[in-house]
Amino acid sequence: MKKHLLDVIFASDKRKSVLLILKSGPLEMELLLSQLRTTRQSLLPQMKILEENHLITHFADSYKLTIIGKLIVDEMVPLLDTIDIFEDEIDYWGTHNLDFISPRLLKRIGEIDNCKIIRPQISSIYELNQEIINSSYTSRSLFIITTFFHPHYPSLFSELIKNKVNVYAIVSKEVFDRVKNNYYSDLEKIVKSNLFHIYIYPHEMALQSFTYNDYYIVMRMLKTNGETDSSYLLCSNSNTLEWSGELFEYYLKRSNPITEI
Repeated sequence: MKKHLLDVIFASDKRKSVLLILKSGPLEMELLLSQLRTTRQSLLPQMKILEENHLITHFADSYKLTIIGKLIVDEMVPLLDTIDIFEDEIDYWGTHNLDFISPRLLKRIGEIDNCKIIRPQISSIYELNQEIINSSYTSRSLFIITTFFHPHYPSLFSELIKNKVNVYAIVSKEVFDRVKNNYYSDLEKIVKSNLFHIYIYPHEMALQSFTYNDYYIVMRMLKTNGETDSSYLLCSNSNTLEWSGELFEYYLKRSNPITEI
């Protein structure tokens, strides 16, 4: 009696790994053994199960995915990526609001990688992340979506502009009004710069802030009960930055540009 297909794929780490490795193309057995760090005697029974279920095929000593195998593996990868991002910190993700992420990008949240949760000490909970600040000076651009105002923003943006860094800021109406009322001269000066671009998002944003540059993203999420949280995510890799750009673009299309004060 054959195994259920889900058991064939996920009940054995060896079988799952073989499918994922073969996603890149056909491979000879010796290379498979080398990548899996196992023996032929140990792997052959698992390969037989995959073949019997029409997920792989082989010619001589070379193995490849079948059409069915390719279809399944194409669906496996995003699922495993999504599980991977949530698995180690499921309590953090499960207690934070993800509604600010567009549905299309939420389905691709597994593209976020190389993340760590930063839990600041009480003495530094109001400080901006130094890794993203320092790296912004050597970035082409800094992008920020925010529903709160940090007093260091005006000086930070001014310094970045002096360093020829483009700054793109999407803010809530409340944040813009506060900056305009309390930092008018600073705002007027940087708005006149061709390197500073500010937009007002006219709808509710269910997040604290979202910031990224050429190297990192920082994501400060609200808790599911609406409370703010001093902890945040710091992530970095090429896929993460591509995902971040699409999220920023989602908000940008729904925002109104401010060209003069």
